[in-house]
Amino acid sequence: MGDCKGGLIARRTIIIKGYIPPTAKSFVINFKVGSSGDVALHINPRVTEGAVVRNSFLNGSWGSEERKVPYNPFGPGQFFDLSVRCGADRFKVYANGQHLFDFSHSLSAFQRVDLVEIHGDVTLSYFQI
Repeated sequence: MGDCKGGLIARRTIIIKGYIPPTAKSFVINFKVGSSGDVALHINPRVTEGAVVRNSFLNGSWGSEERKVPYNPFGPGQFFDLSVRCGADRFKVYANGQHLFDFSHSLSAFQRVDLVEIHGDVTLSYFQI
């Protein structure tokens, strides 16, 4: 878990590098507002399904799931290099240098995001806010 001091601002990039163990099922990366528990961006690579699920969790309920990606960089036994750039109206996410998806802000006050939470079947090698 990492503190994002001063919150997320437009043009800020978070870099996450890691390894997915061969027996991995899934893991989660949450861009979260610590005080409310709201999640501006929930990234859930489901290794066994071959899916990369995105969503937001606001005021106690989940939004609509997005699953479509041009490719899936999260395979068992794979290393990944994820770059999450916060834009004024959306998150832009790149994996291994290639655009993976955009996720429109459903939390308009994305500047309130002050935590990045990572848990599940993943080994982190590098994390930079």
